[in-house]
Amino acid sequence: PLEMSAKRPVPFLRQVVPVRKKVQRDPRFDDLSGEYKPEIFLKTYSFLDSIKKQEKEMVQKQLKKCRNMEQKEKLQRLLNRMTQQEQAQKKQQKLRERELSLKRQQRELAKQGKKPFFLKKSEKRKLELAEKYAELKRSGKLESFLNKKRKRNAIKDKRHLPSQKNL
Repeated sequence: PLEMSAKRPVPFLRQVVPVRKKVQRDPRFDDLSGEYKPEIFLKTYSFLDSIKKQEKEMVQKQLKKCRNMEQKEKLQRLLNRMTQQEQAQKKQQKLRERELSLKRQQRELAKQGKKPFFLKKSEKRKLELAEKYAELKRSGKLESFLNKKRKRNAIKDKRHLPSQKNL
């Protein structure tokens, strides 16, 4: 038994046996979990894509059958979120592939004895915009995209102009 002083009052909740405190680990910030590599992660969890596809089809079927308006709106929001996540994933994949191709080109140039040349962020953005422009031109949506962009810019410009009230 644990010896305690008789001069101090005994605490109400006395710890008879010391309890080992659980140490919580967050794998995102812990060194024991290793380094995050998106390529390996995507390969390991590639089976999730097929599951997500099945779930999306199931939601679409439910949406067709559903009669309740509230439930229909909920399902529609869920479907929109799923498609947006899918598009974001495709965009990330394209970006990753583009970076990998640039790295390969740099390696080949280095093997030939040339100095490596790395693109700035602004130059990468310009290349991305040019690619987006070409994609829109191919799909035939370029004109509508440019019209929307013009409208957006016009609204921004109007905000900076002095209004009639201020004059």
